Amino acid sequence: MGSETDDSSRKLPLLVVVGRTFAGVVAMLGVGFFVAAVGFVGFLSQLRGAEIKPERKADGIVVLTGGSSRVSDAVELLAGGYGRRLLISGVHPTNEASDITRSLPEARSFINCCVDLDYSAINTRSNAAQTRRWAAERGFKSLVVVTSNYHMPRAIVELSHAMPSMDLIPYAVVGEKWRDEPWWTSGPTLRLLLSEYVKYVAAEARLRLADLGIDLVPESELPTGSVSRRPATAQAN
Repeated sequence: MGSETDDSSRKLPLLVVVGRTFAGVVAMLGVGFFVAAVGFVGFLSQLRGAEIKPERKADGIVVLTGGSSRVSDAVELLAGGYGRRLLISGVHPTNEASDITRSLPEARSFINCCVDLDYSAINTRSNAAQTRRWAAERGFKSLVVVTSNYHMPRAIVELSHAMPSMDLIPYAVVGEKWRDEPWWTSGPTLRLLLSEYVKYVAAEARLRLADLGIDLVPESELPTGSVSRRPATAQAN
């Protein structure tokens, strides 16, 4: 009887410790979920639901490829005089300017004179690095940034870090699916937003660590390359 009592008395504190540990883990998960949910709401609040023309003109325009109608909207802004030149960053290696002119024949004259293609960028961070090189070479101090609304927060974070003194003017492209139905009723759209939110948080965390001198992925490891230019008028502009 004595040994059984002793065993029970030893098990009781162990159960208490396990119970408290489990409660602590649950509480931490709850706090983490709450913080993530609040952050997601804050992320959504940055997304525009309608396309709004830039409030002012800039030296240049940069469009980050990857979403529907981004390039056509950027060319339209170029034609409207919102910038002197346009950089299309992240062009697929097999694509050329002629492919753009075929899809946008009405903008052929602008594409032939005032568009530069960046084939090196493979992600948002390298988009920012290539944009910085392009803008520095031309002495640009302000840029209209064209990308999808869900991608704009991360794009601005990366571009602002790469070019702290650059005046960035966002132009968010709103896709048809976004306009046609609420995002919370579409599984693919919700997954896209959650994925982009995770990438946005990761970018914010990486850049904050970089500011502290902890660079997890040095920029020297990013792809490098020159921007494809056109002679003659390219130099004049």
